[in-house]
Amino acid sequence: MAATAAQSRQARCGYARTVLAVAFPAAAFGTNCYVLAAGPGEECVVVDPGIGVEQTLRDVLAEHRLRPAAVLLTHGHLDHVYSVTPVCGGTTAAYIHGEDRYRLHDPVAGLAPGTLAMMEQQFGRRATWREPERVVEVTDRQLLALAGLDVEVLHAPGHTEGSVMFGLDEVPDGLPAEEALERTMVSGDVLFAGSIGRTDLLGGDDAAMRRSLRDVVLPLPDSTLVLTGHGPATTIRRERATNPYLRGLTA
Repeated sequence: MAATAAQSRQARCGYARTVLAVAFPAAAFGTNCYVLAAGPGEECVVVDPGIGVEQTLRDVLAEHRLRPAAVLLTHGHLDHVYSVTPVCGGTTAAYIHGEDRYRLHDPVAGLAPGTLAMMEQQFGRRATWREPERVVEVTDRQLLALAGLDVEVLHAPGHTEGSVMFGLDEVPDGLPAEEALERTMVSGDVLFAGSIGRTDLLGGDDAAMRRSLRDVVLPLPDSTLVLTGHGPATTIRRERATNPYLRGLTA
């Protein structure tokens, strides 16, 4: 019997199941947008479509023959959601935690005038906003079956009230086998390589962030790949050993 595409990917990466994963930065604030799929030619999920990502996203979808089945939002800040409505169109749903649902009403309204002016200068037009037609509120520990993927929702407030991380029991295809990674976590602005998301913005809470790091992040296996909201990917093993914000916390 011929091996399936999924089995072939799994064999190339040892015992870890793999997914197609493409990452690229938005046009502002260095926000990472992710496209995740079971393989080329399949449905996919888009995570955190930020400012000015539409053309790059179209190119990625065309290159890999992918069809968006859902848009996942790690939280409601403008730099992570700005392109959600054009990406969703009128049929694809946007998934966001209920505590951050209010942020989709008009995230532009909370921007400082200087930031609005910067965006207008960079993109040649004033920032505007239209809420997605279909919004699904997610909850902690919920399991989403989307695009052939099982995605776990982990509520980790602190950066915002409704910040979440999205977990998969697969890793991106092509990772070095010696990394011995078995799981992927899209962390949004909860955890970065060597840092964490800021808590001094509206809805931020330093105590809640410490609890999230202690109760949600630290229990994750060392073999977890972390795809961050800004900056390079990392691993829980690396962050447990080197991230100063995790020191002194006990899971």
